[in-house]
Amino acid sequence: MPAIEASGLYKIFGRRPERGVRALQDGATRADLLKDGLTPAVIDASFDVAPGEIFVVMGLSGSGKSTLIRMVNGLLDTTAGSIEIDGHNISTLSADELRQVRRRKISMVFQHFALLPHRTVGENAAYGLMVQGMNKADREREAEKALAMVGLDGWGDSMPGQLSGGMKQRVGLARALAAGTDIMLMDEAFSALDPLIRREMQDQLVELQQRLDKTILFITHDLNEAMRLGDRIAMMRDGRIEQIGTAEQILNDPANNYVAQFVQDVDRTRVLTASSVMEPPPAVLGAEMGPQSAHKLMREHQVAWLLVLNRDRTLHGMVWQDDVAAAVSEGSGRLPLHDGPIAFADADTPLSELFHDSARHRAPIVVVDERQRCLGVIPRVTLLAAVGAPQVEPEPEGALA
Repeated sequence: MPAIEASGLYKIFGRRPERGVRALQDGATRADLLKDGLTPAVIDASFDVAPGEIFVVMGLSGSGKSTLIRMVNGLLDTTAGSIEIDGHNISTLSADELRQVRRRKISMVFQHFALLPHRTVGENAAYGLMVQGMNKADREREAEKALAMVGLDGWGDSMPGQLSGGMKQRVGLARALAAGTDIMLMDEAFSALDPLIRREMQDQLVELQQRLDKTILFITHDLNEAMRLGDRIAMMRDGRIEQIGTAEQILNDPANNYVAQFVQDVDRTRVLTASSVMEPPPAVLGAEMGPQSAHKLMREHQVAWLLVLNRDRTLHGMVWQDDVAAAVSEGSGRLPLHDGPIAFADADTPLSELFHDSARHRAPIVVVDERQRCLGVIPRVTLLAAVGAPQVEPEPEGALA
């Protein structure tokens, strides 16, 4: 069951917003509603977030992403559609029930820290636990653990005014972690930070997620941040979700020209990984086979090289066409294994780390799993082709505004 599930969400501001929903469903445009005094912020949005997933909602200012997260948190009512948290439709909950959901199931990390200036760092980190009714000793202990997780061990007695911007955001993150909720909502959480500190916070979030396995709905206008953090990404434009997919899916198969133009300047080598571009070897040879078998396979598949694999699919070596032909001509019964270096890569290695190896060796890069079993290969031509962005027709001027 999804941790968060949204279905057919609409949020329209103005008098009698329900008429706007009907108009949109009947084919009216966003511009039509604006002329009629209605502002459609979210239009027919549907998505789900799996437990333990970082789901990023990405969009420019005015795309509806912040309105969307406030609907998930129950801060804004939906005009139409439903939002379920762990199977419970929050739009049908009473005010008291909704408060309990916020306290027990959802924690929030804000863009501008939202720390209480008259409380210590430790008291800020423990604030959610105080609201939950936890006794002082227990909440102080949990707050200390959370502060240690974000690198603020020993800062509990300090005041927020003594901290840098990055440290304040760490307190906000610690407060969310201390609350012990399974779901974290992060609204432009790192946008107010300097680039270097922002990168550090992204690194820390990834590290914490590997340890804690939270469900995170993350809002950002920064495409690189979305690509770096998101297990999946929802691209929003003018209130609508244009595409949902992994970073690799969005880069390699954009749903439309808008998405393609949006991602065309992304450094693909830092987003795409070995597993996304690897291909099956054209043919493989068993380690027990000889030059005659290798020569036959090469002729059948019209290839210049072959991987030689052991029975457990670990790499025994590699042979090249010229060496095999010479071995057959000489009547040798031994495979002429390539004596030069062979480059290996894990499935999740970014492409940016593979170019050096590809340039040094003529052999393809061999992608292996944790047991060193062959998963696929990346020939040099495949690596170079993967860097190119899909070709798209330009949108009319102003389409990205």
